[in-house]
Amino acid sequence: MADLRFSDSVYVARDPDSVYVLVSDVTRMGEWSPVCRACWWDDPDMGPVVGAWFTGRNETADRVWETRSQVVAADGREFAWEVNGGWVRWGFTVAPEADGTRLTEHWQLLPPGVAGFHERYGADADAEIAERTAAAHTGIPATLAAIKRTAEAGQDDVAGPTESG
Repeated sequence: MADLRFSDSVYVARDPDSVYVLVSDVTRMGEWSPVCRACWWDDPDMGPVVGAWFTGRNETADRVWETRSQVVAADGREFAWEVNGGWVRWGFTVAPEADGTRLTEHWQLLPPGVAGFHERYGADADAEIAERTAAAHTGIPATLAAIKRTAEAGQDDVAGPTESG
């Protein structure tokens, strides 16, 4: 079976607080991820705090699906969430580096997820897990590169782009 965790990082020429604000705004994930097309807070009044829930809409060439996730870390240094009641943990960490930030994105398929894949897919579970793992290995670097471009262009307003462009 494939390694069930992966992370990658990138240097961002912005301060850690600004980068954290950017990555903890899940409503912007659709701008950066090659799979996630949109996210929204289930309770818009909560925002990026531990315990908050959000829904994500994902698309690949083969399927479209939505997931519910709960924020499990939100301390200004790490922003992380668990998908599907603890199947998968995704998140970001920020750390000062030189005049900017080391941004790391991490992914881990948790034991309930492994069990869930085996229950859902039976004999095809390992192939399904390998497919998700490969998606993390290609998606994380792409997502980090897109966040870096946004952050360094100064496009970090939490409201997102304006209607005029």
